[in-house]
Amino acid sequence: MSKRNKNNQTKNTKEVKTDLTGNVSERQKEKSLVKKIVLSILTAFIILLILFGLIGYQYVTTSLEPLDKENKTEVVVEIPTGSSSKDIAQILQDNGIIKSAMVFSYYVRMNNETDFQAGNYAFSPSMALDSIIDQLQEGGTAESYQGVKILVKEGTSIDQIGDTIAENTDYTKENFLTAIQNEVFLTGMQTKYPELLSSALEAEDTRYRLEGYLFPATYDFPEEMSLEELIENMISRMDEEMTGFYPEITESNRTVQDILTIASLVEREGFTLEDRKMIAGVFYNRLAIEMPLQTDIAVLYALDEHKEYISNKDVSVDSPYNLYVHPGFGPGPVNSPSADAIKATLQPTESEYMYFLADMETGKIYYAETYEQHLEFKAEYVD
Repeated sequence: MSKRNKNNQTKNTKEVKTDLTGNVSERQKEKSLVKKIVLSILTAFIILLILFGLIGYQYVTTSLEPLDKENKTEVVVEIPTGSSSKDIAQILQDNGIIKSAMVFSYYVRMNNETDFQAGNYAFSPSMALDSIIDQLQEGGTAESYQGVKILVKEGTSIDQIGDTIAENTDYTKENFLTAIQNEVFLTGMQTKYPELLSSALEAEDTRYRLEGYLFPATYDFPEEMSLEELIENMISRMDEEMTGFYPEITESNRTVQDILTIASLVEREGFTLEDRKMIAGVFYNRLAIEMPLQTDIAVLYALDEHKEYISNKDVSVDSPYNLYVHPGFGPGPVNSPSADAIKATLQPTESEYMYFLADMETGKIYYAETYEQHLEFKAEYVD
């Protein structure tokens, strides 16, 4: 074989090897690309699964909680005879009592809850699923409810409660105020609830001696019930709330009237339990040095009107409820405080703060130890 032919053969062999090497390299690149694509798809799929799982978990978790813890307005719901658990769940969802009929049905099935009874029930969006289930198992009334529901909102006064009764019943506000100030009725209530009402009936200069003692809640007011019975139900609820606190109040050398007075102020001054506890502590700090409580809430009660801001003239109003002028607790409560406000008053946060103010845009409350610092906050967040 000639030298030229050998060279050509060698060259051809190299070209074949080069082609083979190039093909292998391309296939490796393709495999690597396929792996990357598959890995990306799997990663995205896993992320979506996790995301959907988290969303589903949150949905189920919130569905197991009360729909609206703050909404205690009761709704009369009829459960027809022969209703299945699924039917009941849908009725509850349609009436705004629960968030999810599907989750309720699943919860009932998983916990083997049975023996639901037909009838008419009074449910509210603030109820937990277990409470709803308990009522369904106990049974409702055979006949639909004949009467109205009276909602006493947290922080409302006796005058406002009277307005609510006049708006929802055949009674007038004057009927309600007459009943709540009847001496025979008041004496009977004091005899029945001595721990709760003794200091209230001994207080002087109060507008209404039962102000602050009608617990905020929703009350049945059937046609056959009298105003006095309705009022007693409200007093009884307050007594139930306060029962565990009576020994603590006695040890503190304060009266129920003192506690409910501070609670009624704290109710309107703060929004969260933490702020209410801090504000209660500030009020106690002021009382300790015989400094007036200087609260707008009491002045507004003295003026018997609602204002966003009070003037210098307002804080000079001639009233025992003007706690800018008069030191101490004042005559008594100015509204019906919530359980949270009462708890905050009995368990205040200790601090050196003497002043506080709220940023009305954000709701944030700023606390100060000195009047100078208080004025700085006022200039920055209020003026």
